[in-house]
Amino acid sequence: MLSQQDQRPRLLIVDDEPTNLQILRQVLQADYRLLFARDGEKALQLAAAERPDLILLDVMMPGLTGLETCQRLKADPVTQGIPVIFVTALTDASDESAGFAAGGVDYITKPISPPVVSARVRTHLSLVRVDELRKTRLQIIQCLGRAAEYRDNETGLHVIRMSHYCRIIALAAGFSPAWAEELFHAAPMHDIGKIGTPDSVLLKPGRLDDGEMTVMKQHALMGAEIIGDHDSPLLQMARTIALHHHEKYDGTGYPHGIAGEDIPVEARIVAIADVFDALTSVRPYKAAWPTEEAVALLEKEKGRHFDPQLVDLFISRLPEVLEVKERFAETAA
Repeated sequence: MLSQQDQRPRLLIVDDEPTNLQILRQVLQADYRLLFARDGEKALQLAAAERPDLILLDVMMPGLTGLETCQRLKADPVTQGIPVIFVTALTDASDESAGFAAGGVDYITKPISPPVVSARVRTHLSLVRVDELRKTRLQIIQCLGRAAEYRDNETGLHVIRMSHYCRIIALAAGFSPAWAEELFHAAPMHDIGKIGTPDSVLLKPGRLDDGEMTVMKQHALMGAEIIGDHDSPLLQMARTIALHHHEKYDGTGYPHGIAGEDIPVEARIVAIADVFDALTSVRPYKAAWPTEEAVALLEKEKGRHFDPQLVDLFISRLPEVLEVKERFAETAA
């Protein structure tokens, strides 16, 4: 078993002056595992090999300067996500601006204040952890969405394509990139309720009878129940989508028969993306429709099944849609 000491965050400290390295060692060694480099080239090698959680980087060094070292760190996919704090005697505002422009997240001036260094390091490591938790949460949500999709679509690529389509529509409709990204990550949960649908209904190759359709429709309510009520805006959006993505613009959908703009906009967007991808994909019970026929159906169903304005926006971005469709195409077994 790893010791607690081995699990401490790892910092890379880069400075050409041994005295400065020693000072930072004294400040940080009790709480962190430390790596040291006295020039930019060595720093780049250590960063790539050891993947430290954070780098403290001097600016004025022989050979590669700290700014040049930071730029190279940010240009490398292996190291670009490591936060860099500059520690330097340069105090002009222009020097600080240059540090941020190079990719640094913070700027500490020498002579250092130990409490300031400790606080800044803790802060930026906390931000890294928050970002990692966010990424993990999104990955879990995507996995759950694909788990539901695998029950009746063995590749699970449907949720990937339709999520991209949703983001395309949202951006075309003028929503912020942040909102569109939230939708992109929430959309895979739209059919999570299928987990509770019996195989005899979900996998039936033919048309469902009235009783079977009643059972199938329960997946919208089941999905909302599975996701539950949470403070997370992402999960709130996912629940809304799961519950309402089968509502129709004219009020003939389910589970509540709401109409028009009473249907949450995220659900109206998902409805278009979901149906388009289902139509243009191969299923055990049908061949893929040509894109032209799927677009014609969207046009026909404007104002009935779908929000007319959102359909027009989707069609206006068809080149982007088809690029996604090609990128995540089903492959033959």
